[in-house]
Amino acid sequence: MSIVEVWPTGNMALLTKREADSISITSQGDLYELYRNCSLAVLNSGNITDNSKELLDNYKSFEISVIRNERGLKLELIDPPQSSIVEGVVIKQLRNHLYSVLRDIVQYSNFEKTLESTVRKDFNDESSYITSIIFSILRNAGVLIAGLKPNIAVCWGGHSISKDEFDYAYKVGKELGLRKIDICTGCGPGIMEAPMRGSFMGHAMQCAQEKCRMIGLTEPSIIAAEPPNSMVTDLVTLPDIEKRLESFVRLGHALILFPGGPGTAEELLYILTIKLCEENKHNFLPLILTGNENSIPYFEALEDFLVLCFGDNIKRYYDIIINDPKKVAQKVNEALDSALEHRTLTHDSYCFNWSLKIPLELQIAHKISHEFMSSLNLSRNIAPWQLACNLRSAFSGIVAGNVKEYGIKLVAEKGPFKLHGDAEIIKSMDRLLESFIEQGRVLLSKREYKPCYELCENI
Repeated sequence: MSIVEVWPTGNMALLTKREADSISITSQGDLYELYRNCSLAVLNSGNITDNSKELLDNYKSFEISVIRNERGLKLELIDPPQSSIVEGVVIKQLRNHLYSVLRDIVQYSNFEKTLESTVRKDFNDESSYITSIIFSILRNAGVLIAGLKPNIAVCWGGHSISKDEFDYAYKVGKELGLRKIDICTGCGPGIMEAPMRGSFMGHAMQCAQEKCRMIGLTEPSIIAAEPPNSMVTDLVTLPDIEKRLESFVRLGHALILFPGGPGTAEELLYILTIKLCEENKHNFLPLILTGNENSIPYFEALEDFLVLCFGDNIKRYYDIIINDPKKVAQKVNEALDSALEHRTLTHDSYCFNWSLKIPLELQIAHKISHEFMSSLNLSRNIAPWQLACNLRSAFSGIVAGNVKEYGIKLVAEKGPFKLHGDAEIIKSMDRLLESFIEQGRVLLSKREYKPCYELCENI
């Protein structure tokens, strides 16, 4: 058994007894497993995986002992991944990420135990309460900087991509970095890493690498499947996927979507749900879909699916740019200028998009289950934004069944999730998912993919 000591710094060097007990194995804290698993994922940073169950199974002996003493807080890491240790010391960047996980898990505990009874009653509705929680988490993480002009490009895309797609995303990131634009991604490998690497190079060429921010947003059920890549400078762990997605659109000033799999489709449907809401018709949040020439079949399949579900009008909510990194960066730069002007006129915060209307259905954290997936209405007899919302949930469930520990267990125990909808929508969804599988966009591993879902046409 190996033991490595880590001493948190800053605010995390001091915890109350209740905070320490909530994440302590010796006190059987209710957040210990959550804290332990997120910390293990951070220490596994740089190791390529997309299966949280496999990661947790490989390090069953890993534990964290939380000790409060006269010097502050000490963490004892028991049997940590050796890749995170150099000469008996945890790599500095991984230590910083450990502190970030500690900060976010402890803060979430405080929200659950105190805001529920004290602050929540001051809000007019559930939606504003959830948004306030997200704001507080991002503020506490130091990623909201008052007065800083709009400067963040959110990059979405898959973890299982080809080398040429990685290289293209790198070039886009480099063009963004040359314009000193910061990057925010889901913090994992693949597309989540490539634009960060490119942006760092672009900032370095402008002698501004010390000011380059690489913000990684994750959540507990995905971090073990997608450990933070080595470029992340600011790691934030949100309580669940819904708060993670809302953080992207509240924090970012422009959205770039690269090729990906079911998770990327979930992200696209999330922002389209918001754009389809009447309340957001004057809200400014540009969306760019981009990839190299080899990605054309991907975007064709994606757009065919969207048009079948929502009609040709859906195309006005995004731009598609193929094989032109410079044009992408120029369009983002123009969008940042427009965001600055718009938020100045509306007196909305530069660093947090308060005015964006997000339906409560997108904010509530639904626990994925066979019953929930089967209950989703995937038909055109509902409002377009509601259909987009339900499709987002469907793809979220597929992601859970593919890579998240609890989802993998559910499918193993009860079989694939069943999704029901209009025949045309179901057939189009099947074609889209089959294209993801054929293009190798579902799993990093080379093992044969067995679908965790079953598509059923309404009779």
